[in-house]
Amino acid sequence: MTVQPIRLFGDPVLTTVAAPVDTFDKELRTLVSDLTHTMLEAPGVGLAAPQIGVSLRVFTWYVDDELGHVCNPILHLSDEEQDGPEGCLSVPGLSFDTKRALSVVAHGVDMHGEPITIRGSELLARCIQHETDHLDGVVFVDRLDPEARRDAMRAIRESQWFGQPAPAVKLDPHGRFGL
Repeated sequence: MTVQPIRLFGDPVLTTVAAPVDTFDKELRTLVSDLTHTMLEAPGVGLAAPQIGVSLRVFTWYVDDELGHVCNPILHLSDEEQDGPEGCLSVPGLSFDTKRALSVVAHGVDMHGEPITIRGSELLARCIQHETDHLDGVVFVDRLDPEARRDAMRAIRESQWFGQPAPAVKLDPHGRFGL
C-alpha cells in the first residue's frame, strides 16, 4: 500500500477512456489498496485509477463512513436531479455547482471478480457518478454549463498548481502501459 501522486487537470490520462478490468490478481488488489490509501490521505470521498495514472476501470469511495471499491461499474441513474458543489482531487482547492442524478444504482465487480451492487443517493450518488466519469475520460468541469465552465477554466488557469509538471508515468500493473 502506497500513497500515489494524484494527476492534475490537464494530464491526458484524465481524458482517456479507461480499459475494463479483466484480470483479478494481486496487482489489482494492490491498486485498490493504493487508491484507498491515496484517497484517505488526500483526503477525498472518491478516487479513480486514472487519477493516479492507471487507465483501468476501478475506483474507491469513502462516504458516510462506508469504504468501498468497484471495478467496471455500469450505472442506472434516477430521473430526479440534484445540484450542488462538487470538487475533485485532480482540481484541488476548487469546487463548482454541478448537476447530477439524485440517486444511482451501480453494478460491477469487486477486486476478486465477485458481482456487487451499490445503491446511493445524494453524496454517494454524486461520488459514484463523478468517479465513473473519470473512467470515461470526463472531468466534472466538462459537465458545467458554458458560462460556469468558462469561470471554472479561468479559476483553474489562475490556480497555483495549474501547469505543474506531471509525476513520472506509472505503468499499468497489468502491462497495458497506461492504455
